[in-house]
Amino acid sequence: MPNPEALTASTQDGTYPRPQLLRRRWMDLGGRWDFSHDDDDAGEADRWFSAGAPFPLTITVPYPPESAMSGVHETGFHPVVWYRRTITQADIDESGRSGEGDRLLLHFGAVDYRATVWINGQLVGSHEGGQSPFSFDVTSHAVTGEDLVLVVRAEDDPHDVAQPRGKQDWLEDPHVIWYHRTTGIWQPVWLESVPASFIEAVTWEPDVPNGSARLELAISPQRVDALTVRVDLSFDGQPLGTYSTSAAQSRVVMDCVIPHQANGQAYESLLWSPDHPRLIDATVTLLDADGSPVDEVWSYFGLRSVGTAGRHFLLNDRPFYVRSVLEQGYWPESLLAAPDAAALREEVQLIKDLGFNAARLHEKVEDPRFLYWADRLGLLVWGEMGSTFEFSPTAMERVAREWASVVQRDRSHPCIVTWVPLNESWGVQQISHSPAQKHFAQAMYHLTKALDASRPVISNDGWEHVESDIFTIHDYATTYDDLHANYRDLPTFQSLVDGVGPAGRRLSVLPGLPRTEPVMVSEFGGILYAPNSPIETWGYSTAESGEDFARRLEALFTALQDSPFLSGFCYTQLTDTLQEANGLTDENRKPKLPVAEIRKIVMGKAWRPEHV
Repeated sequence: MPNPEALTASTQDGTYPRPQLLRRRWMDLGGRWDFSHDDDDAGEADRWFSAGAPFPLTITVPYPPESAMSGVHETGFHPVVWYRRTITQADIDESGRSGEGDRLLLHFGAVDYRATVWINGQLVGSHEGGQSPFSFDVTSHAVTGEDLVLVVRAEDDPHDVAQPRGKQDWLEDPHVIWYHRTTGIWQPVWLESVPASFIEAVTWEPDVPNGSARLELAISPQRVDALTVRVDLSFDGQPLGTYSTSAAQSRVVMDCVIPHQANGQAYESLLWSPDHPRLIDATVTLLDADGSPVDEVWSYFGLRSVGTAGRHFLLNDRPFYVRSVLEQGYWPESLLAAPDAAALREEVQLIKDLGFNAARLHEKVEDPRFLYWADRLGLLVWGEMGSTFEFSPTAMERVAREWASVVQRDRSHPCIVTWVPLNESWGVQQISHSPAQKHFAQAMYHLTKALDASRPVISNDGWEHVESDIFTIHDYATTYDDLHANYRDLPTFQSLVDGVGPAGRRLSVLPGLPRTEPVMVSEFGGILYAPNSPIETWGYSTAESGEDFARRLEALFTALQDSPFLSGFCYTQLTDTLQEANGLTDENRKPKLPVAEIRKIVMGKAWRPEHV
């Protein structure tokens, strides 16, 4: 039976950096670190990783040095930065390491863009990719009982346009739709104690028709002697089943058939959806040959399916109308890093309060704790890669490698229902004319489907699609008549596809698209309303007053809601972000209209009694 003290989906507080593989023994390394810019890139040659190197500044990790919350608040060009923190024996003890064969792991949620790590002057390892996590086993550095001096060098060249960077500006000051850069550490850093053999990764894939979930485990290091994996599933404190299998290899795959789902009249009572975000708790235990526990982790998953059929987006095999909002994940005081874990929960709740059932993460791979709250509170999420700004062999290699890591990290989250590896032809600007760029977009679609066949994939969101499971359009028409005109019926829409779409772009670069894919307008709106802004702002249209803002909002939402064939939409955007002040809220998350009024507009026909 599960450990009665095991955590559950409802008892997590959302602070643990890796919410679907949780241990009690860990230590947050956030807080004050020594810091230095290295504009001449002299630090490695001068051995700044050794004792006594000058670090004249202090920084609060995990906030990027460009942000106010970091304490540095320097937004100029600084392509190389250094961090230093002493890990005391008390920190190691706090992580729970007993010293009896335990391993000590050092985790980084994300460091933008290239990181090199030393402990006590000795190289530990390096990582490339500013949106993906990495870890090092630092046990051998912690054997003397002395303090450890941790040093991190981060390289983030603002002019390297082959680097996946999303909305980070290549100019010194933010302009148009690009914002301040996020350099270096911007997600949690933490220590974790694990046993000599431990569960390294947990991945869930639900199978609703068969009433089961497939669990894939990575166990490190592989042992010669036999181990057993036991899985205890429960929901709302009630046991659902216990499963076990041999762990003879480092990779273990097992199918957990849930007896409760055999009753076809009751199977929906466990399904996950935005209205009923039910999470199934899992305690995963690694057992020795004599049945003694070797390692134990807590995890969870949602039993749900997503797909498409007959121009419908399907959730749990039922048509589902997507009401989404564009989420930049950008805060004025902390940039791409959230101000704290609570802010991520508040962001998800705000989106739901405004009437949306989905969020399209835009040009950013979000903190896993945001995904946890989307899982728990019930919000669909479109996962999207931060783009490069050029097409080259280097850019292709970087995007494919990091995107594969991101999909592997996040594919167990039930909230994620769509993958978007490319957006608006960023990094493939000549896809309409270049066979190489077209092949790359197709390759990213197929790579994503190979990594995760359970979700729809959009090859190039907005226009110039190659292969896509959902056909998406970005349309910033400013009136009801102009916006509705493109989507009033299928023949009219097909003429749009056959000709030139919004923004003068072709919607498809492959013949025969769309076929029977669902059609969604995945960006629209962008109404500027920021009468008291201290900076110059812009939007796709401008509201003169709160009443005018409400009128314009209702006109654009209704234009799409009145379409007989659209499967959903995504409004641009949730919050004002620097000069792009077209949010439903200001940059501090204060709604520009009463929440109930925005919610009524967003939900449209859905809020009316006859549609409830």
